[in-house]
Amino acid sequence: MNTPTDEAAARAIQDELRTRVVLDESGPTPGTGLVTGVDVAYDDERDVVVAAAVVLDAATLGVVAEATAVGQVSFPYVPGLLAFREIPTVLAALDALPCAPGLVVCDGYGLAHPRRFGLASHLGVLTGLPTIGVAKNPFAFGYEEPGARRGSASPLVAGRDEVGRALRTQDGVKPVFVSVGHRVSLDNACAHTLALTPKYRLPESTRRADSLCRRALQEATA
Repeated sequence: MNTPTDEAAARAIQDELRTRVVLDESGPTPGTGLVTGVDVAYDDERDVVVAAAVVLDAATLGVVAEATAVGQVSFPYVPGLLAFREIPTVLAALDALPCAPGLVVCDGYGLAHPRRFGLASHLGVLTGLPTIGVAKNPFAFGYEEPGARRGSASPLVAGRDEVGRALRTQDGVKPVFVSVGHRVSLDNACAHTLALTPKYRLPESTRRADSLCRRALQEATA
């Protein structure tokens, strides 16, 4: 992936790639095949970014494979353009896996993005893989609080458009915010998220990738 030289170039790339997002596929069946979590960690003082990819068996949530990659931050922090800081290293981690990743779950956004092209969509278009975003907060979008029970959901909205869902993954715990990335329906994205959260608020894929990239960052900057 070519790194843009400035914000205008980055937005032009987003505009072009966004036209390639596939929204009319349902995606893999939840609980089957492989699911890969990806996440990144930064050392801002050294401009180092580390990405981790952890492949899980979707049926058992056992770890099948994992890989990390270390890179240099080559794009400034700009809200809405964070993918350009992260994707080169995430792609390197995915490439280092010994198996195909299956569905990729990003700790972030897909369509629930000001330009409708968050990290999950960007990564999906570049790789051709089915992707979803599961974020910890709703970014700038509105929603009504879903019911208190696990599985309750409400639309995440931008104007009249549903760009994702607030999804309760555990009884009485804050919701997560699910959005389509590429080649997965929103219903299926939510079903995958529930399958990946049997005990905790965040998907096991995200939890494991977060832990791995933090350890790898410590090793890379020691």
